[in-house]
Amino acid sequence: MPTISDFFPSDLSRSSLLAAQRLVAERAIIEDDFGELRLIAGVDQSFMNDKIISGIVVLEYDTLKVVERVHSIGTVNFPYIPTFLSFREGQAIVSAYEKLKKLPDILMVDGAGINHPRRAGLATHIGVTLDVPTIGITKRILCGAGKEPSRAGEASPLIYKGEQIGWLLKSKERSRTIIVAPGHRVSLDSSLSITKACLCGYKLPEPARLAHEYVTGLKKEIPASFLS
Repeated sequence: MPTISDFFPSDLSRSSLLAAQRLVAERAIIEDDFGELRLIAGVDQSFMNDKIISGIVVLEYDTLKVVERVHSIGTVNFPYIPTFLSFREGQAIVSAYEKLKKLPDILMVDGAGINHPRRAGLATHIGVTLDVPTIGITKRILCGAGKEPSRAGEASPLIYKGEQIGWLLKSKERSRTIIVAPGHRVSLDSSLSITKACLCGYKLPEPARLAHEYVTGLKKEIPASFLS
């Protein structure tokens, strides 16, 4: 069985990172493999100086009431390189996840899922590493194309190389679409229906929105000296 070092290698050469992404893509399950949804969580990251803050907010799925918040703070050791976001943010997410007392049935990640040139976006990478069901939520298309939906609540397929890899979802009137995709152990249809069930009048679904608010707030609360 692969270990976390297989998914996050210490060798940061391009060939090593591509090998890790191939392993992620090979092990990703793009069909529903979860039970009753009781808890759903959102995870987001924020940066300050050379530190990365990863925050997870866990909510009741039916009520979207917050039941737990945790965060981790780590040192950034990888630059921002498109399509390699997992190696910049992934280990911080794993560190935060390991602090949870209430494990979510679904984890909603601020990042791509299979809607990635190598089918190994951040949501898929985290899902496979932790073996938890994940959904990826982004504000921009990383790869593929689709017809822009015109009305709130409408969605259209995101297609890449002749295959559907996600959805363009109009989550709110007068807002740009968001991109929804399976990460791991979630099907295309369920990634969309679960995301829609978490919309509360904002552009982002509630788990993702609250996770973003959480890490943004932490940047103001944590002493700058600690983050320097």
